[in-house]
Amino acid sequence: MAEPSRLADFIARQRKLLAAERQAEIERSSLLLSNCGPKLLEQKGLALGNLGVVSINIGLGGKTLVELERPTAYHTSPLFPPHTLRSGDLARIEANVTGAQKTKTSSKKQASTEPKGSSAEGVVYKISDTRITVAVDTDGELDLPARLRILKLANNVTYDRMDKAMDTLEKMNSDNPPDDKAFPRLNTMHRVLLGQASPSAKIPVIDLEFLDPSLNDSQKEAIRFCLASPEVACIHGPPGTGKTHTLIELIRQLCARGQRLLVCGASNLAVDNILERLLVLPVDSRTARLRVTRVGHPARVMSHEGVLDATLEVQAGRTDAAALAKDVKAELENALGVLSGKGKGAKGKAPRGLERKKMWEEVKALRKEYRQREGGVVRSVLSEAQVVLATCHTAGGRPLRPLDFDTVIIDEATQAVEAVCWVPTFKAKKLILAGDPMQLPPTILSLDKKSKDSKKKDKANGSAGSKPAPKDNAKVEKVDEFPEPPPDSDASDDGEEEREMAHELDEGATDAPGTSSSTAVAESRNRPRIPVLRPPRTLETTLFDRLERMHGPGIKRMLKVQYRMHEDICDFPSKTLYGGKLHPDPAVAKRLLHDLPAIRLARESAGVEETEDDVLAVPVVFFDTAGCEYYERLEGDADEGSRCNENEATIVKNWVSELVQAGVLPSQIAVITPYQAQVGLLTSLLRPLHGPDLEIGTVDGMQGREKEAVIISMVRSNDKREVGFLKEKRRMNVAMTRAKRQLCVVGDSGTVAYGGQYLKQWLAWLETHADVRYGGLD
Repeated sequence: MAEPSRLADFIARQRKLLAAERQAEIERSSLLLSNCGPKLLEQKGLALGNLGVVSINIGLGGKTLVELERPTAYHTSPLFPPHTLRSGDLARIEANVTGAQKTKTSSKKQASTEPKGSSAEGVVYKISDTRITVAVDTDGELDLPARLRILKLANNVTYDRMDKAMDTLEKMNSDNPPDDKAFPRLNTMHRVLLGQASPSAKIPVIDLEFLDPSLNDSQKEAIRFCLASPEVACIHGPPGTGKTHTLIELIRQLCARGQRLLVCGASNLAVDNILERLLVLPVDSRTARLRVTRVGHPARVMSHEGVLDATLEVQAGRTDAAALAKDVKAELENALGVLSGKGKGAKGKAPRGLERKKMWEEVKALRKEYRQREGGVVRSVLSEAQVVLATCHTAGGRPLRPLDFDTVIIDEATQAVEAVCWVPTFKAKKLILAGDPMQLPPTILSLDKKSKDSKKKDKANGSAGSKPAPKDNAKVEKVDEFPEPPPDSDASDDGEEEREMAHELDEGATDAPGTSSSTAVAESRNRPRIPVLRPPRTLETTLFDRLERMHGPGIKRMLKVQYRMHEDICDFPSKTLYGGKLHPDPAVAKRLLHDLPAIRLARESAGVEETEDDVLAVPVVFFDTAGCEYYERLEGDADEGSRCNENEATIVKNWVSELVQAGVLPSQIAVITPYQAQVGLLTSLLRPLHGPDLEIGTVDGMQGREKEAVIISMVRSNDKREVGFLKEKRRMNVAMTRAKRQLCVVGDSGTVAYGGQYLKQWLAWLETHADVRYGGLD
């Protein structure tokens, strides 16, 4: 049973970490906006300039939808340049700033001198190649100038909801919780999540008939486990194991049992991925079409024709009750059009002075009436849905606030910070998490900031900040992949060692049966575990991680058959991170690039036979540049810069050319690297030769995706044998598990092998199992 003091420490630690993360995001956003000129902000993808208003309409919740485009008066092309604005991002619309003006002065001073209503903050509602719509939630006057720009901002709304979740958690466990009927009550699931109780005994699942005949045994076991678990269950889905496929069957089974589900994800893309699969499910005598509703901002509304129809806004607009609100909406949009200069006032001119003020008062009244009428429509639509889909933080928004569900499912739970997972968790009595703790955790800016501050402190103290490189024959010690706990924290957490212990308990079959290790595993499985709630060391500790550490491996089931990688590509990650339990399906175990249908057909037609040096006949290739002195180069200053390696980029260019000449399409290839500067260098070399179909990006951006051939440029090569964040095994696991038929690694073994035990083992594995080639350039 968790002590009250432990819960208080846990909540206090979460609040402290969230405050630090919020501040880090604000500082990053403010620093960029204040120090970068307009052109540089656009180059960084954080702004779009010289925009004009296309229309102003009313959206769900009475929000004002401002649609922007690139007018022909300012641009030769209507297409937006590359940018990072996505649906759900917080953004600011303001007067356009020219290159001669300094953003530094316009950020604070402009806010006090600009006319009222000439700028607005909101959420990116919808985006295409030529238009972007921002949802502004304000009753104030909106008088936007003709020439605008849009800036990406730090998203305070998400942090507000996470803070509120911690407040709710604290009040739920207090002696005097609020009397409000809408306030969530502490239930058994919450007690299990907080270590106040152990998971209840499993409920037998009788007469389980699977609807999808393609499920494998481990997928069926995971579904059966989730159905039998009364409060909490986790699905561990390693790369290519069909985690989403499994979730779809689970959703169907729960709905068949009459449950209402809230399905969430860490990102809009994760939610949309599930939505698209639900929309194409077959309908037969056993199953009816599921009633699904998507709340929030779909990231890919055009990817499937049914996605838009499944959104709350579209469904609400098609109900009979919606007709009552349409008249108010039309009147409201007409008034906004007049106020924005698109129409005429009572005297045939654009309204000014008192007339304008009076119209804004009418707008406020109309907006209030519209929200009241629309609220009933929204409640009606959501009450009829069997499955409601939203991101975790959107689940805390106005439409879902009064609703409860039987089960909450969170996909990509290992990529979401714990606090945001609590937002939807309050709405149900059962929670199912899906993810892979051996892949990348949530991105934490405050960790990066702390690391940079530590480096600056080392420099100020005259320290090099790193130990001297060991000699060639020296033993390479294991490097802890997590930073040390903050010095002012009294949080106790066994960190990576505890994760490794839990992992060994779960997968511990790496030793032969009968050994002392396997005996200890068996004993530990039978030993009752006393749950202990520990404050997290960092926000990288997800709810999925914490539950496994707190309740043991019995809280989850792992999917064990992967449908992506050749058996050689799968071999190393399976043995080192998944206890040797991850196996390829026979259909993919032996397939190579020369087995691609188009390549096989072309070779058979031309009578080409396979040769020993066929570049398409090997699953793993390693270009070792050790001894070549192909050293990395730092771009930018030592704290903020990124690294690149010109010689590695040339090797990558040559190998891509060989693959393409052998018949592999550029669209079937991905080139990935941990460093943004190397992405830029590779893009400049490869894009002119192979066009936009060849994917070039960072390892982080490739998570959840796959290609027939993947080339990894490791970049790091230096006399000090420093590898930076290459030593993060989860990042490298993502990198090496994206390829289906061929994985090519380009790197300096003389540097990379000294990045910790994991990288040392990988380099040794490559030397033994890969087609090793000399990295020297002719």
